[in-house]
Amino acid sequence: MAAVMVARQGRELQRYSDSTGGRIVVGCIPYRLRAGGSGEVEVLVISSQKKGPAGGVLIPKGGWELDESMDEAARREAAEEAGVVGETGPALGQWCYRSRSYDATYEGFVLPLLVTAELERWPEMGARRREWVSPAEAVARCPHAWMREALQRFAGTVVAADANATAALLGSAL
Repeated sequence: MAAVMVARQGRELQRYSDSTGGRIVVGCIPYRLRAGGSGEVEVLVISSQKKGPAGGVLIPKGGWELDESMDEAARREAAEEAGVVGETGPALGQWCYRSRSYDATYEGFVLPLLVTAELERWPEMGARRREWVSPAEAVARCPHAWMREALQRFAGTVVAADANATAALLGSAL
């Protein structure tokens, strides 16, 4: 019997930025090579928990907690929000952005995540939709400037530089 994953809740272990005073969040861009051997990269985007599909598409992200590394936080958020597991790469960058819900400026980091498995059940499956799209479509449909910039940076670095390495990695895993 498979273990049931439960999403973390609460702010007791949350990291806060010394420079902005807001939360520090970590996100990821889950990706895979399109089936069929075309070598094209697809990214997994999710719907907003509050606004649903009408809120555009987002990347999984959430608070970076004191008891985890940055890549552990990225992998946890991917599993909780998008129902995928995988391997992270180096951070694509750091962004500061204003919260739309709170009077705060957050500090965010984004890592690429090569998806190795999609879960049939995950903590937020009832609240979010997930969808595989091209990086360009993700940029076009994302309402948040900092996430769009991260997706563009992903497309310009990970997709361009690592497509062959990803194909080799996926080929060896088959």
